[in-house]
Amino acid sequence: MPGNNEAEDRVTDTLTEVKRHGKHYTPSGLARFLADRVLGQFDSDIEQVSVLDPACGDGELLLAVREVAAERLPATRLVLTGYDLDTKAIAVARQRSEELGINIDLHEGDFLDASRDLADGSFDAVITNPPYVRTQQLGQSAAQVLATRFGLSGRIDLTHPFVVLLPTLLRAGGVVGLLCSNRFLTTKAGANVRNVFQQSLQPIELYDLGDTKLFAAAVLPAIIVALNHAPDYSMKCTFTSAYEDDAAESTDASGLYQALTAGKDGLVKHDGRTIAIRAGHLVQSNSATEPWRLSHSVGDEWLQGIAAATWRTFGDVAKIRVGVKTTADKVFILDDWDQAVPRPESELLRPLITQSNLTPWRISESLATRVLYPYDLEKTKRTLVDMNKFPKAMSYLENHAEQLKGRQYVIEGGRDWFEIWVPQKPAMWAAPKIVFPDISVHARFALDVTGAIVNGNCYWISLHDIGYVDVAYLMLAVANSRLGLRFYDEVCGNKLYAGRRRWMTQYVSKLPLPHPDAPESQELVQIIRDLLATGDAPDDEQISAIDDLVESAFRQPPLNPQSRQLGPSGDSVEQETLF
Repeated sequence: MPGNNEAEDRVTDTLTEVKRHGKHYTPSGLARFLADRVLGQFDSDIEQVSVLDPACGDGELLLAVREVAAERLPATRLVLTGYDLDTKAIAVARQRSEELGINIDLHEGDFLDASRDLADGSFDAVITNPPYVRTQQLGQSAAQVLATRFGLSGRIDLTHPFVVLLPTLLRAGGVVGLLCSNRFLTTKAGANVRNVFQQSLQPIELYDLGDTKLFAAAVLPAIIVALNHAPDYSMKCTFTSAYEDDAAESTDASGLYQALTAGKDGLVKHDGRTIAIRAGHLVQSNSATEPWRLSHSVGDEWLQGIAAATWRTFGDVAKIRVGVKTTADKVFILDDWDQAVPRPESELLRPLITQSNLTPWRISESLATRVLYPYDLEKTKRTLVDMNKFPKAMSYLENHAEQLKGRQYVIEGGRDWFEIWVPQKPAMWAAPKIVFPDISVHARFALDVTGAIVNGNCYWISLHDIGYVDVAYLMLAVANSRLGLRFYDEVCGNKLYAGRRRWMTQYVSKLPLPHPDAPESQELVQIIRDLLATGDAPDDEQISAIDDLVESAFRQPPLNPQSRQLGPSGDSVEQETLF
């Protein structure tokens, strides 16, 4: 991406290389579906439609436009333009178009650079599946250049600058057909994409294609169709989601694409699996920093009832923290430290809770994994121990010095080269805490009273932050309940393949709590207290009783929300004999 300054010139090769590896060509069925949704926005008697694909790859999307136009717009003249920096891909696109007798103006080169020479409003439509490459693959230098040029913030993906360009590429009222990762809907990093649509484009159709496996890449895709004019929030954008439902069966073989545009809920067979279709409309928050969600008539009514009975959310009562992030796990984290040469002193090898140690309610009794944690556990702030007292640990770290010193950001952050990147607050590990995995099909919120450290593939909530033990028990009950799972799906809905959910801070913080003084809440607290005291896994009858009580608690009118103040007084963790 040549530029006018030295910083841009330095990252040209980096961007070129990562873009090549960020390509995932669009399957023909999905390309045709997207082309159909885009061309459906034009009147059938329109004389000419100019269409751009700024990352055309082998030309699949543009060829799909030509195929669909022959049916939808038979009398319309098409002007097709494609860019790609991959020489081989452009050659394939050119060969395919020539064989079919289709004229496409193809350009080999970086569109982010070429766009400087295009006049505003050059196209009637843009249809694109831009490269998906995240910050860690781009590299910090390349990401900073993109951020500066395109006004991006936070975690940057290569998709983002392509989206930023859309409003300037299109004429007024032009049409966008964007195929990208569905992460833009719900993650903080997706704010760059959401901001463009909330400021400059009018979304009219949105499809979260979830784990339909329509796309060859590991990315879960979404499609958004929008018009190039200032957003009008009185206009509703249809929103349809499609995720596998392994608990349902469907005999509907009409086809997934037909089901996506039917405008109603349903179950459809696709590739031997049952896909649940949910149809509603898009709810955009006032700020692009907040996720988008699907508004569904049944789900919205249910959420209104939950909101009316909610005392606090998880985020209201406590800070949700991620576990330690070493950025060199193979050095700091081992299952068998006896194989390490030399073996660090045992005092620095701390038990580590990972995803595999978590079940609903409790932590595994045996924590085989240990983390080399060179911090003073008596200090709240990150404070290194005197490494002169631990010569074996220091020798072990020096054996890995090349790798550890390669983490330049650690050194630039004012740390010693052998430190953990995110150690959290060392003294807080000793307190009881709720721990849950980052990724899990079902909720697995567990109580840890061992003082173990939490790994970066998990999150944790300290009971000292919560202040009341009964509130912590109530949090466990709600999070592990049937209601908690449904709330997640209605409000957050961020799933990976095979129904795996992302239990991230921004989602878990929204989980609701009934008032802790309500009779149902008090009964739940006692059940969870007894359950954890026995050490046994709950049976089906106990699980059902917890589920029923949680739902009953949210059917009651709320008590005075000020009748119990948050804080470290009263029934504090220090006074609770269980710990």
